[in-house]
Parts: sequence; structure tokens; C-alpha cells
Amino acid sequence: MKDRYLKFVNSPFGASVARSIGLPRPEVLRRYRADQPEFGGMAAIGAGPSPALFETLIDILGALGMTGVAHESARGWLPLANSRGAMSGRFEPQAPDASASERVQALIFDGTGIAESTQLRSLYGFFHDGIRSVAKSGRIIVLGRPPGSCADPHAATAQHALEGMTRSLGKEARSGISSNLLQVAPGADIEATLRFFLSPRSAYVSGQAVRIDAAPAAPPAAKPADWRRPLEGRRALVTGAARGIGASIAGVLASQGAHVIGLDVPPAKDALDQTMLAIEDASPSGGAHAALVADIAAPGASAEIAAALAAMGGIDIVVHNAGITKDRTIAKMTREAWDSVIDINLSAQERIDDALLAQGVLREGGRIIGVSSISGIAGNLGQTNYATSKAGVIGRVRSMAPVLRTRGITINAVAPGFIETQMTARMPLGLREAGRRMNSMSQGGQPVDVGETVAWLASPGCTGITGNVVRVCGQSLIGA
Repeated sequence: MKDRYLKFVNSPFGASVARSIGLPRPEVLRRYRADQPEFGGMAAIGAGPSPALFETLIDILGALGMTGVAHESARGWLPLANSRGAMSGRFEPQAPDASASERVQALIFDGTGIAESTQLRSLYGFFHDGIRSVAKSGRIIVLGRPPGSCADPHAATAQHALEGMTRSLGKEARSGISSNLLQVAPGADIEATLRFFLSPRSAYVSGQAVRIDAAPAAPPAAKPADWRRPLEGRRALVTGAARGIGASIAGVLASQGAHVIGLDVPPAKDALDQTMLAIEDASPSGGAHAALVADIAAPGASAEIAAALAAMGGIDIVVHNAGITKDRTIAKMTREAWDSVIDINLSAQERIDDALLAQGVLREGGRIIGVSSISGIAGNLGQTNYATSKAGVIGRVRSMAPVLRTRGITINAVAPGFIETQMTARMPLGLREAGRRMNSMSQGGQPVDVGETVAWLASPGCTGITGNVVRVCGQSLIGA
């Protein structure tokens, strides 16, 4: 489904009309393209007192080919950069009419050392100077500590305050600029996550707080050999893969090196075959992918799926995307509509995971990623069954994370907002437009935005990320 308003206001004539009568003009988001550089340009660095991640930032920015330029708050950045042989510069605030080449691609603030509320003033100094210097589709990243890891209540209070700042920046920045908070525990590996949030792959993810813990002892394959194909050699199951978001997830995983098994119900067999054939044709390795037809709600389906995957040699990544809607207000909803939505969207996930884990089909260091929804966070009129199931997905992620951590397995969820699919194309015009505009990006997301976020969570570099729910919603105004 195409957003005609977005296209119109970004045409020469439409832009003129929008300016003359004061219409909002959403930015066409920069998304990942294989024929364009993924990284580059300058990142302005700021900091509160006692920043802990400067050395890590220097190494990662250097690997990405980005230049770190120091704001006056980033004391110690320049000497450290010089001692490491890293390129660096001195940050200067830019005028509103500055050219694109003069603007920075990212603002990165290291707030890991903020230990009390009075030290939050350092945020003001950096972002007051820097917010107008960010290029279109730029990135704002705040680095902090998980509040729960702080021994001192004053430090925990100040670290929690970073969430409000980060989300507000996302709403103020506009121009397709995203703003996210990384809550980094001491000893945690942030490279995969920083790469994702600096990349155009994260175009529709904003206003999120992602917790990154130190990885358990001896995690398997903590670093990918090739960051362009971090999932090389891994086998991934994607349920509901025939079309829409599921097909996009399967395609992105394959493009990053995974061998994908797409699963869908028998009536969707033809569409599933076409999707998997297209993925094979686009994959450098050719026919390494497979289609698996099964009704996940059928008795015995989880055991059959586990047996089929075991025969393939096991699995590394499980993406629970399959889901249905049967919308009615609860007073008008049938028992069948309630039961089927709960069973397919939630209970089937539990049965499949139980079978995979019990038989050792999901290998050590595996990834489980559920697809939840904004409806599971905020609720929705006429969707009590769907919202219940999607909130249950969030509950599974949070409750299973500590259980699976001892096996080196992570479990996370993505929660899409308004995504342009065949389902949203059938919505009434007024509701569809409201869904598109009620977020900081003022537009709907694309299925690939969900796929890119799933692929990041599936990366071997994300061993320290578990129990997180990441919204892919352009910072929707609906929900928390």
C-alpha cells in the first residue's frame, strides 16, 4: 500500500503547496540499500561526568568509517582519539540553513556516569547545541546504565530520567531523525546494537530503551565474521512466512546469510512456495532455503515441526510471526473467535518452543523472537482477543528470558505499529490516515522495517540482549 500523501508533499509541486498552506511534510525515510553506503559522515559526541564508553565508541566509529567530533561536554574524547590514532574533530553548532555536508549524521551522548539528578544538566548543554545540526534521517543515541543495575537510588533515578529525554528528543527532532536509549550494563558488548541504530536499517525504530546485559560466560560465536552477513551459516524458522511481514522477515534474514525455513498453513502453500523461491533467487548461496507446510494450531503440529527441523540438523533462530485477527467487541465476539486467536497467536508459540527446547532442536546460543503488537501494549477497540494474545507474547519474553539465559538462548519481541500491508490497506480511510500520522515519523512503516529489527535481534552479536520488547512504530503516540 502506497502513501500518496507522503509522495505528494515530497514532490516539487506538493512541497510548495505544503509550505504555502502549512501542511505537515513527513520525511521520506532513508532505508538500507545494498547499492548505497550504510555508514559515513560525522558523529557528534557529548557526555555527562565520568563517561565509560568512549574507548568502545572510538573503536566502533572507526570500524564504520565515521568521524567522531567532540562537543565541549566530551572532555577526554580528543586526547583519547589521538592516542588511538582515530580521526576526530571539534563540534560546532550549525545554523538552521546549514548544508547537508555540514551536518552530523548522529548525536551520541554517553550518560553512563550520571549518578544524580543535578548531573542531568549535561544533557541540556549537548542537545541544546546539537539538535539543529543533525542531518535528515539522522540518529540520536543516548548511552546509559540499566536503572536496576545501579546500587545507589540516586543513580537509578537519574538513569531512568534518560528515557524521558530520549523519547522527547525523538518527537522534537522530526525530519526522519530517530532517537533511542541503550541501557548498557558494565561489560556488555554494544557493537551489533550500535551498528543497527546508526544504520538506515533502523529507520522506523525510535523512542526505544534497549537493555544490554553482559553476555553469559563463553557465549558461542559472539562476533560475526562479516558484518554485512552476520547470520551466515545459521538456520532460521519463520512462521507465517507466505506473505506480508513474515515474507519480509524471511527475506531480510536470508539477505544476511541465514538459511531460512518458511512455514505457513496448507491454504497458503502456493504463496509460500513463491516467497521462498524468490528468496532463493535473491540469495548468493542459491537453494539453501525451504518451505514447510503446517497448521500450528493442529494437534501434534509442534512435534511434527520439531521433528522436521531436527532432520535438517537443528535450528538457530525461531521467529514467531504467524498470527490472525478476528475483531469484534467482546460483547459480540464468539467463543471460537476468542479461542482461535489466543491459540494461534500465543499458545502455539509456547507449544512449538517447548518441543524445540525439550528435544534440543533449538541449539545453544539460539534466538527466539516473537512478533507482538502495539495493540498488546496499549489495547485496541474491538481487539480484546488480539491484544490479550499480543500482551501474552510480551509476558513470555519477560518470563522466559532468565530461564533461557542459562542455555545462552535469548528471547525478545518486536511490536510493530502501523505497517503498510494488505491488512492495513483494507482499513477505512480515516483510520488508515490516523494510523499513519500518529507517530513521530508521520507515516506508516514498511514490512522490511520489522524484518531488519528481527535480524538485528537474531545477530550473534546480541547475546546480551534478552527480555526486551522493541517497538517498530516510528515512535507511535499510542501506548507507552
